[in-house]
Amino acid sequence: MESIPLTICVVGASGHLARTKILPALFALYCQGHLPERFCIVGYARSALSDLEFRERVSQHLTCRYTPAQSCEDLMQKFLERCSYCCGQYDRPDDFAALKERVEGLHAGVAGHLLVYLAIPPQVFPLAAKAMGTAGIACDGQDGRWTRLVIEKPFGRDRESSDQLTREIGEEFSETQTFRIDHYLGKEVIQNLLVLRFANLIFEPIWNRHYIKSVEITWKEDLTIEGRGGYFDNTGIIRDVMQNHLLQILALVSMEAPARLEADHIQNAKVNALLCVPPPTMDDVVIAQYGASRNGDRDIPGYRDDASVASDSVTPTYAAVALRVDNQRWDGVPFLMRAGKGLDGRMTEIRIRFREIPGATFDHEETPPAPNELVIRVQPDAAIYFNIMNKVPGLGMKLEPRMLDLQYDLAFSEAIPDAYEDLLLDVIRGDKSLFIRSDELAAAWDIFTPMLQEIDTRHLSPETYEFGARGPEASDQLAAGHGVTWE
Repeated sequence: MESIPLTICVVGASGHLARTKILPALFALYCQGHLPERFCIVGYARSALSDLEFRERVSQHLTCRYTPAQSCEDLMQKFLERCSYCCGQYDRPDDFAALKERVEGLHAGVAGHLLVYLAIPPQVFPLAAKAMGTAGIACDGQDGRWTRLVIEKPFGRDRESSDQLTREIGEEFSETQTFRIDHYLGKEVIQNLLVLRFANLIFEPIWNRHYIKSVEITWKEDLTIEGRGGYFDNTGIIRDVMQNHLLQILALVSMEAPARLEADHIQNAKVNALLCVPPPTMDDVVIAQYGASRNGDRDIPGYRDDASVASDSVTPTYAAVALRVDNQRWDGVPFLMRAGKGLDGRMTEIRIRFREIPGATFDHEETPPAPNELVIRVQPDAAIYFNIMNKVPGLGMKLEPRMLDLQYDLAFSEAIPDAYEDLLLDVIRGDKSLFIRSDELAAAWDIFTPMLQEIDTRHLSPETYEFGARGPEASDQLAAGHGVTWE
């Protein structure tokens, strides 16, 4: 690693995201030797904490995934010694000036690289960026030293608010400095999509409308909101999951091969794919909200029964949408996406359904061949399955589908890194391949903004489904209209 010291400042360090994701990911990178020899971490938040209190909070979420038990405690102690804390408001330049002074004194006055992670509510991003700019924190490129800003989704509520957020942050931090994180892009199996598609010759000739019948992308949780309605009720499932996580997956599935595996080439390919997706109409979407149900002897409250949700809320907890990618490769292939909370399980997967076998070679058999399917399971239990037809051993000609499976935990002895580990290391290295560029963000919002505005303007009431169900019947009808049955 280079000799220039690195300071990582986590703004919002007392919050859940920082404590459970960002700081444990930094410890994991430290255990694996991916942080420079001279580094330190400064937590910044409004809570009044001493360095010792901050370290105690951080220690509660550190794990020993990459280290033998006997050395883990020693590594934790050394890591925590690099952690300090600074109290301040998110909109006060004077407080950030004090933070800057603290940072400059951590490496014996030697200026170094600075990574600032905004683990705070998105509506505070512009205020914090402005305050940091006024305090002189946003400076970049002096003597080869960089300053980089990391922000979490959601990036606005629609195209207009997203553009405004981009402009306001851009007044202080350049596009080169700004890293927009979508943690799904850091998941191992999502990154493997590029390898699966472009490092295996077998797929390229059939990755098109001639061989693929449909693409389905599913995200579901079996949890209630559980008091988190303050955020979710103002966002909804489309803005929270579909416009970002699932649309990123769609872009990786549908994009053309980048000329090289470099950030600009990958981002250009994703943008070009998204620009081919027209906005869906209301005939292409189903929105729903989970209601109360009974599980054994336990009553499970509906979404509107949660104390943090308005009693007349029409915020969807479920959405299904049919999209198109209007180009030569994908003409006529439906891209169906669904996302929901309070469903019958927890799962994220991509299902590529291939077309039926042409001709009638096996039509006379008792079990005619089923179409092939490629299933990419993101979570839980990351895996890739390929459904192919086989002859059942015996004297007759009986066909049966069987899965060829690559289960990551069985196929690889290496630990699967958390998404934040991958992404934070990329920020340190300056690799923006898995981050969202401003024009990509604009293209994504252009797809969903018209539909979201119509839902909001008309105050459309969502359908209802019981907690723990597969979802609303209208979702099945939407899929059936495109010749698909949800799995």
